[in-house]
Amino acid sequence: MPLFLNDEQTMLRDTAKDFVAEHAPVGHMRALRDADDQTGFSRDLWKQFAEMGFTGMLIGEEQGGLGLGHVEAGVVLEAIGRNLSPSPFLTTAVAAVEALKGSAQAERWFPGIIAGDTVAALAIDEGAKHRNAVAMKAERSGNGFKLTGAKQFVTHGHVADLLIVAARTAGSAEDDEGVTLFAVPRDAANVSARAERLTDASLAARIEFDGVEVDADAVIGEVDAGRDPLGRLLRAGRTGAAAEMLGVGGGAMDMTLGYLKERKQFGTLIGSYQALQHRAAHLYSEMEVARAAVLKAQQLLDAGDDRADAAVSVAKAMTGIATTLSVQEGVQMHGGIGMTDEYDIGFYMKRGRVLAEMFGDANFHADQLARAAGY
Repeated sequence: MPLFLNDEQTMLRDTAKDFVAEHAPVGHMRALRDADDQTGFSRDLWKQFAEMGFTGMLIGEEQGGLGLGHVEAGVVLEAIGRNLSPSPFLTTAVAAVEALKGSAQAERWFPGIIAGDTVAALAIDEGAKHRNAVAMKAERSGNGFKLTGAKQFVTHGHVADLLIVAARTAGSAEDDEGVTLFAVPRDAANVSARAERLTDASLAARIEFDGVEVDADAVIGEVDAGRDPLGRLLRAGRTGAAAEMLGVGGGAMDMTLGYLKERKQFGTLIGSYQALQHRAAHLYSEMEVARAAVLKAQQLLDAGDDRADAAVSVAKAMTGIATTLSVQEGVQMHGGIGMTDEYDIGFYMKRGRVLAEMFGDANFHADQLARAAGY
């Protein structure tokens, strides 16, 4: 598979780039933060995403979507990252859609997602760092289950319409088997959420499930076999987060290169200094390597290739490293102004940090690759 976009994907890239830049430009998140917005994104913008067809990209045409793939979704996510646009696109139109595919719950939730009326949140993580362990309990109760436990780092969890919840129906927290995935309406009884503002000014929730009753139809996939839909969710989420990080890193790099071409010191453009040129060239190379890794992961996911798991971990780790380099070089090359809140480069650093942690950081994925290789 060639590691470049075809003509249709290139057209989509240009469309998404122009749309996001016009309707959710850099500074949109700053405005939400300064207004102390308690939603974390614009619902009007989410409806506009739907009108563009973006929300149904990964949903099949037979169900009202566009029937596109992860490469196309990544094109939109890169535009979102480049503009630091707060949006539920990653959690809802990418990760949640992949989890729901093929389940009875798809018919219930897909129309709302396509229309831009439904927002999904992923209640997966339970500790300070992303891990594979699932300790939250799901006990048999009548014709359904009773969910008891807590989740954290649930992006948009306080305002979502749907919660995708991983819970344990058998075994212990570290076991691969015995996990079941549930689709839980956010307004279900005994669900409570407390939103917290993250370092990039976005909002994520800590969610408590205090004996939440759901019927058997809430199960996504099979009981005790939730690792299958959870795996689809995580592969899609990790690849999507990597694509958004590409946008963050690329946006920070472009801003930095523009500054190098404009800023003068002692009457000389600082971009003329060879030391800064070498650092800029190194940064460009790292971002291009990460871009190739992400596109490869997207293509393998779309092809249903068995090598996709490893490629996804490589992509997530590589973009985490490259984007961290991009935002750190950006702040440093901007000098004193790069440390101020008034300048946007700091927002790129903060957003890159949050995305690096989502669905596992570089160390997590390096460990995953090592374990898969037998170490």
